[in-house]
Amino acid sequence: MSRERGPDHRLNAYREDLAAAHLRGEVRAERFAEGVDRRVVAPVLPLLRRPESGALMDTQLLYGETFRVYEEKNGWAWGQAVLDDYVGYVEAKELVSRPAKPTHIVAALRTFIYPKPDLKTRPAVPLSMNAKLKVVGARGNFSEIEGGGWVFTAHLASVGSYVRDFVSVAEEFAGVPYLWGGRDSLGLDCSGLVQMALERAGISSLRDTDMQETALGESLPEPIDFTSLRRGDLVFWKGHVGIMVDAERMIHANGFHMSVAVERLDIAMSRIARSDAGHVTSIKRLPRR
Repeated sequence: MSRERGPDHRLNAYREDLAAAHLRGEVRAERFAEGVDRRVVAPVLPLLRRPESGALMDTQLLYGETFRVYEEKNGWAWGQAVLDDYVGYVEAKELVSRPAKPTHIVAALRTFIYPKPDLKTRPAVPLSMNAKLKVVGARGNFSEIEGGGWVFTAHLASVGSYVRDFVSVAEEFAGVPYLWGGRDSLGLDCSGLVQMALERAGISSLRDTDMQETALGESLPEPIDFTSLRRGDLVFWKGHVGIMVDAERMIHANGFHMSVAVERLDIAMSRIARSDAGHVTSIKRLPRR
């Protein structure tokens, strides 16, 4: 996506007819509205550019995340994700009006909500890593969650319990299919992989590649010394990003493999240089933790 003049529509909720109240004085709109926080109860919820089922999916919301609603109309809710401020439309039926403060997140790549604390019970509702839950009880190897259902306790981590190496989280997604706008364990794109991995390490990240390139880490000096890269460096192209696994290889969700793949950086650079993404635009290094 290209950058815009004025407040970025991706991160600021405003249209000609309606805008978020906190944008009063910054944007023009026919009316302004206070947001109402609601909780996502679908396993994964597409956030779309228009209120149409076939519209482009810009990103996804995960179970338990909060969506701030400024308008609900014709079965669609328009607002923004509290996690990263992304603006768009979601199906209103997949939201509930009582946000719950989560106590745990899904730490495994994928798990399930079972109707009973028994792994043989059906139906099992799938949840992705980073889904957010409020645990209200326990029985045996399972945790009971608010709203009903049971999740295998070993697949959960307490809110605020982070991993030290976000690259190891990204590596868990190896082989997951590429999906434009995706950010869950069934499919995700390059910036979705970065955002998901960083979240498990307690590092906040915006959603799109250009946002991440601007906000994350410190740029390595130019001309870039590609022999000095290290694990965790973020390599950016126009519209693409990869994570260095070591000094020579990176992991990235990409349309060439149509999956999350590990490959040598020099091979990827040669191939990507012949595409619209062109040459590497920057390499960002995050502070050591």
